[in-house]
Amino acid sequence: MSDAIHTTIQQQVDNNKIMIYMKGTPEFPQCGFSAATIQVFERMGYPYATANVLDDDELRQGIKTFSNWPTIPQVYIDGEFVGGCDIALEMYNRGELEPLVKAAVEGAKA
Repeated sequence: MSDAIHTTIQQQVDNNKIMIYMKGTPEFPQCGFSAATIQVFERMGYPYATANVLDDDELRQGIKTFSNWPTIPQVYIDGEFVGGCDIALEMYNRGELEPLVKAAVEGAKA
């Protein structure tokens, strides 16, 4: 995997308080896990950015090596890898995800 794709990913993660790597787009998710992840973030109502890994095979492979996580979607909050769909859903259901998202987004305004 090229260093260039890891640099691109790092820039995306650094420049977006909430960054989701997914299959498809928020308007048209291409897998159930991506759709479920987006639904959680839509319910919370905070801004987030996405990258469609289906548009770029280098990104699709690069994100897996960047995070050392084999599956997509992948969620980053405030520059930190949180996990995939199952972890995001579990954190949301336990009431742990929204405070983390809120702190990241509101911290950006300060």
